[in-house]
Amino acid sequence: MDAAPARLDVARVRQDFPILATTVHGRPLVFLDSGASAQKPRAVIEAMTRCMETAYANVHRGAYRLSELATEAYEAARAAAQRFLGAEHAEEIVFTRNSTEAFNLVAHSFGRALLKPGQAVLVSEMEHHANLVPWQMLRDAGRGIGLRVVRVTDQGELDLDDLARHLSRGDVGLVSVTHMSNVLGTVTPASAIARMAHAAGARVMFDGSQAAVHRAVDVRAIGADFYAFTGHKLYGPTGIGVLYARRELLEAMPPFLGGGDMIETVTLERSTWAAPPARFEAGTPAIVEAVGLHAAIDYVNALGMEAIEAHERDLVEHACATLAQVKGLALLGAPQDRGGVFSFALEGVHPHDLATFLDRRGICVRAGRHCAEPLHARFGLEGGTARASFGLYTTRGEIDALAAALDAARGFFA
Repeated sequence: MDAAPARLDVARVRQDFPILATTVHGRPLVFLDSGASAQKPRAVIEAMTRCMETAYANVHRGAYRLSELATEAYEAARAAAQRFLGAEHAEEIVFTRNSTEAFNLVAHSFGRALLKPGQAVLVSEMEHHANLVPWQMLRDAGRGIGLRVVRVTDQGELDLDDLARHLSRGDVGLVSVTHMSNVLGTVTPASAIARMAHAAGARVMFDGSQAAVHRAVDVRAIGADFYAFTGHKLYGPTGIGVLYARRELLEAMPPFLGGGDMIETVTLERSTWAAPPARFEAGTPAIVEAVGLHAAIDYVNALGMEAIEAHERDLVEHACATLAQVKGLALLGAPQDRGGVFSFALEGVHPHDLATFLDRRGICVRAGRHCAEPLHARFGLEGGTARASFGLYTTRGEIDALAAALDAARGFFA
């Protein structure tokens, strides 16, 4: 008989996050904005401090011990990201500043060099601006690359029939869609999307900024050609992100940025490029941040992604039931497979006013259009929504506190 999955001891986990012991306006902190940027465990804070105090130097260049130590730590972080995503080769991991830079890198390098005039990039209505604006810029660059959009259903799911219709035209060079929506919480069927794209001769890229936090990801199993996630949502620091790309694609792609450490040779007349991933990491990289990302990956791996996922599924089920009882509250979307993200509108209350009211009770939520203006327009919510997003430290009691505060807000603004 298979052993039962490990359970997450949330009370113990919360002790690892110093900020969760603080108060806001005299109230216990209820942090429900992890989808924007997650809080940091002590293991990450200490790893970064230790790097700066004992083993900091520039990487790849110094012929002295500190530089060797820093280089080893930096490349160990790459290997950790490789294992975390199930990539075959460490060379398939490119460090970026964030997911946004990863999409810009692929749009500039793969899009301009390997997509052909007459081909199109296919995105969806639920994309974060990071997975839309770079493709608009590519479309508008005069290279003959088109941009098309897959519909989202009223339930907030990717319309696979519409995806198939677009792919049937035979001109799609790249499908680039979210693996988990930062607004709807929708988890898209990545493996099915990749199979459909590859059958039509297209490459596929996934925005894993949310999914990599909530679910175990295996880029080879789902068939991703490109996959991006960002460190600060995975309980790591800002300023560090990861782009996975198949090695043969990286080898065929030109650099995104020019400068030091991405070259093989330089003369006054011309330069030649280093092999990937160095080709795409110009200049001094985010060394301390890479160490922090490694610590964050080790931290979630020690807890177990299976246990984290089980905990968050319980939170999602509890939130669906609890928030449904709040009168006048409309949840955006009702996908069958949902991660810990809930966007909502409270009748008669502007989302910014609602967020301010909740803040006075110590509850942190997001308000606005969450860098997904087209999606809000799709659902007729141009004024935006409030959003509660969960982390591995979120509790059922915090969801109950949110529901009670929303009831109070309805009375306050009536």
